[in-house]
Amino acid sequence: MTTKTKKIQITLVKSLIGSTEKQRRVAKALGLTKKDQTVEHENSAVIMGMVNAIPHLLKVSE
Repeated sequence: MTTKTKKIQITLVKSLIGSTEKQRRVAKALGLTKKDQTVEHENSAVIMGMVNAIPHLLKVSE
């Protein structure tokens, strides 16, 4: 039984300078440390919750 989950690409489009400590921790938990860095995660409720915490800093594509 194979269930194929969708992968999403998350890119940090704005710098973390001037953001709050909580926003920085969320970005680090996603694996983003530098501007224009892209990571790939499975589309899950946990990941989407983190994305929704800092939508003004990220670009999400499938």
